[in-house]
Amino acid sequence: MSKKDAEATGRIKRYLEQQNRPYSVNDIFMNLHKDVGKTAVQKCLDHLVADGEIKEKTYGKQKVYVFDQKHFPALDEEQLNKMDSQIVELNNSIRGKEKEFTEVEAKLQSLNSSLTTQEAEKRVTELEEEISKLQQKLTNLQGNQVLVSKEEKDQTDKECEQMNKQWRKRRRIALDITDAILEGYPHSKKQLFEEIGIETDEDAGVKLPKT
Repeated sequence: MSKKDAEATGRIKRYLEQQNRPYSVNDIFMNLHKDVGKTAVQKCLDHLVADGEIKEKTYGKQKVYVFDQKHFPALDEEQLNKMDSQIVELNNSIRGKEKEFTEVEAKLQSLNSSLTTQEAEKRVTELEEEISKLQQKLTNLQGNQVLVSKEEKDQTDKECEQMNKQWRKRRRIALDITDAILEGYPHSKKQLFEEIGIETDEDAGVKLPKT
């Protein structure tokens, strides 16, 4: 056997030993990235079968080759039980990861269906400006003691309450979105706000009224 054939035979033997599963000639040819010609692969396999290094099995018209199991050390009962336990642990771990993936995917879908950060920021700014104007108007009315009817006052109070509810709602949406971003953001909340230009209630000099 030439040096090249010996190297190819050794490589195929090591591959079958490491994979420890049956392969056809074409499988081995492709899995070795065609580095060894198909005819040479068959020649090497025939040599390994003759030397008792691998087993040849025929299924219909196709032959498959597998590393001879007698060359592996026998596993005792304790080792087999340990491997069974490891398989159970790995299966449980896979199920756990699948559950985590489902939860994350559901959260992502929920975020995708919500307002974008830019849309939420714009809406919060609009509401803050609108509420600020209404509060200023209310302050002016109270300070000047302008008499208004009970109906007008009730309507103003009602509108103010609705605006405050919208303020709280939009503020909560904006905070939920920024909290979600912060989960994967490597810096502080303050730095995130500065980076994307978020203006807080404190920055705008307004304060959410107490309920």
